[in-house]
Amino acid sequence: MQKLICCVFTALCCGLAHSQAPLATNKSQTHPAKLNLVTEEYPPFNMSEPMSGLLRGISVEKVTELMRRAKQPFSMSLYPWSRAYQMGMQMEQTCVFSTTRTPEREAMFRWIGPLVRNNWTVFARTDDKRNPKTIEDLRPYLIGGYQSDAVGEYLKQQGFEVDLAVAESDNPRKLMLKRFDFWASGELLGSWLIRTHGYAGKIRPLFNFKQTEMYLACHPKMASERVEHFNQILRDMVKDGSAAAIEQKYR
Repeated sequence: MQKLICCVFTALCCGLAHSQAPLATNKSQTHPAKLNLVTEEYPPFNMSEPMSGLLRGISVEKVTELMRRAKQPFSMSLYPWSRAYQMGMQMEQTCVFSTTRTPEREAMFRWIGPLVRNNWTVFARTDDKRNPKTIEDLRPYLIGGYQSDAVGEYLKQQGFEVDLAVAESDNPRKLMLKRFDFWASGELLGSWLIRTHGYAGKIRPLFNFKQTEMYLACHPKMASERVEHFNQILRDMVKDGSAAAIEQKYR
């Protein structure tokens, strides 16, 4: 069962305390339509507290602050990534995050962000004596990834042989069991999973091979004016330092 956090102008939203604010008014609508925000476990950008189920993380806090400033009603739910991604494409008034913006995905969503930047990293078992230096050195090997994720999609498009797990959290264990040769993931996510799953000292990063940006990706029917309004608020958050302050909490 998915963990669900409803954040419709409540005093406590996603673990963050905010005061209530009146609904915004505009010419097109008295009350903004509620947004359904969907995400996955992708620490430290979006993740749930084990005991409470509350959502937190860099992207969660930035999106929550964005909605607060926009006076935008919303709910926030956690799903497996492939399901969340499909919801963002198929359901109106729905946005999915943190979504890597790629040329192949450009027309599928309306893009709000970037929320965060993400290095893609290759990981190896510490006892593996092979020492590839570049992504091209991985051509002869099987690489671990996970379904519907931009890293795995990119490697497959580039002609690499990729083993796709249902969830990224499966991949440290699969790497240790030698189900594939190397594992490609987000730098911060991979490091987080290594620590939390007890593989510190057993899995090491080899090199970064790409930097990407991750966004709040909304259904393609979202109005351009609404997209620009959200993007302006994010730009304001960068200018006033609040975006950097959120990121610093997770360093």
